[in-house]
This record gives sequence, structure tokens and C-alpha cells, in this order.
Amino acid sequence: MRPTQALLLSLGLAISGSMAMAQSLQYPFAQTKAANQARMRAERLNGELSRYRADRCMYTLRGEGCLVSNTESGFVFRFQGGAPGWQQQIPPEPTVLTEIRVSADGDRILDVPYNGPLLPDTQSDFPSTSQDP
Repeated sequence: MRPTQALLLSLGLAISGSMAMAQSLQYPFAQTKAANQARMRAERLNGELSRYRADRCMYTLRGEGCLVSNTESGFVFRFQGGAPGWQQQIPPEPTVLTEIRVSADGDRILDVPYNGPLLPDTQSDFPSTSQDP
């Protein structure tokens, strides 16, 4: 391989490998903001904190345990929730499943593909709801 080709190849690899990091460099706190936006939207949709608590993964830094997708187009969080204290029950008894898509900068809710009763474990696609984001 000629030096020019090697340089172009390594440059191409560096660019494609850093595309995933570009979002975090451009918006260093975006995932934290996105998780907070998603959790707060779920709280509003499900009756506020007096009636609803999101899964504890939504209260941890960056919502890592509930993050299902992080792409250039934004973040997708999927998590369970229920009445206050649901996670302390043995076994925990969630009643609500929520999926929320947030912008790549973490500032806006883009979509709420699902917010409703728990789905059977075998169902992988979430039905669309008419929730207003």
C-alpha cells in the first residue's frame, strides 16, 4: 500500500470511528439532559410524582440502564414505571412502560412512541400512541 493510500485509509477510519464521539464532544451533557427530559415527560404523562415513579435507572447519571439507542438523531429511553414504591415491592410490580425519543442535544422531546400498560415479554414492537410530546 502506498503512503498516500495508507494515510487516506487511516484518516477514513479515524473519521468514522470518531463520528460516535462527535455527538458527545459537541453536546457533552446531552445524554444527562436527555434522560432528565425523558423522565420528566413520563412523570407528566403518568400523573406527576404523587402518582408515578419511573424506573430507578432514569434517576441515575445519564439514564444508562434505560438507554436503548444513542445515534446522531437522538436518544431513545425505554423504562418501566408505576405507583410510588413499586420498585420496593417484592417482587417489583410496574404497571407502565414508556419509550421516549429525545433530540441529540438533549433539549427536546421528539416523540413518545409508547406510554401505556406493560407489554407481553414476547412483543418487541411498541404500538404507536397518540400522546402529544
